[in-house]
Amino acid sequence: MELLNNTLSRITDLDRESMNRSRTRIDNLVKPVGSLGRLEDLAVQVSGITGELFPDLSNKAIIVMASDNGVCEEGVTAAPQMVTKIQTINIANGVSGLGPLARLSGADLVVVDIGVMSDIEHDRVISRKIRYGTGNIAKGPAMSYDEAVKAIETGIEITEKEIKKGRRLIGTGEMGIGNTTSSTALLSVVTGMDPQSITGVGANLPLDKLDMKISVIRQAISVNNPDKRDPIDCLAKIGGLDIAGMTGIILACAANKVPCVIDGYISTISAILACQLSPLCKDYIISSHYSLEKGSKTASEYLGIKPMLYMDMRLGEGSGAALAFHIVESAVLMNRDMITFEESGINVV
Repeated sequence: MELLNNTLSRITDLDRESMNRSRTRIDNLVKPVGSLGRLEDLAVQVSGITGELFPDLSNKAIIVMASDNGVCEEGVTAAPQMVTKIQTINIANGVSGLGPLARLSGADLVVVDIGVMSDIEHDRVISRKIRYGTGNIAKGPAMSYDEAVKAIETGIEITEKEIKKGRRLIGTGEMGIGNTTSSTALLSVVTGMDPQSITGVGANLPLDKLDMKISVIRQAISVNNPDKRDPIDCLAKIGGLDIAGMTGIILACAANKVPCVIDGYISTISAILACQLSPLCKDYIISSHYSLEKGSKTASEYLGIKPMLYMDMRLGEGSGAALAFHIVESAVLMNRDMITFEESGINVV
């Protein structure tokens, strides 16, 4: 817990002075006030996070946490569990859905095996395996409390190592067959909503199996009785190693004043847990997109964040974060490269 507690103690409020400077400049650029909408707000937020008016965000990475979920034993997924390992390798090779988007955005991929069911020998997959997949949450806890803490701290360690390399913008990503089941169980506990209203098909689960998935989630909550006031207890009992790892990514970004672009549904659940551990975390989070997964809107609204993109995406991996990197950098360049009314010789009454 030492690393986690130290990280939490370093999370502070945004730099309000930098935000005010940024807002004043943006309001005086050669355009109607507010005409660039949320791009303006984003530029102000990034200034508050970094403490800089025009931060250089060109050194960026998406950290992908890969792990398996024991609840797959219940038949809640369309894809077999072996797909987690295969896709983790594909992500590392840059040939999954994330790869082309990350390359276009100029982002490096940092792929971490935090709990895949079998070992992966690949020079671009970092092995930080906590255990070989989680337990079946329909029958018992996903992991121990200590393992949940270790998974969060693994996310922190990986992220801080990347920040020391000079990363100035970080995105979250994941790979894990069955992780929408764990995510929805967590969302149900945190919000108090019945799984019926927030459970989706994940990676194309046939609709005739959706009721079964809902029943499994209800059973997992009943069997484990997680404490909604303790996000680590929730992770240990009904969560996933990938979700815990991404929680650590978000906390580390906030502690080190680096903007964190979260991906879709699974990442938003990690963001909720991070904000339970440190409410100040929320200001360091930039939400990339609304996932088409059923619980996504509920998760974003509960967290109180507004995603940027509506593109009917539900892939995960970090794909939405890669797309959103362009928008985040555009916000900074807008602020930096536009001129003010005074500089252009326009007198505004």
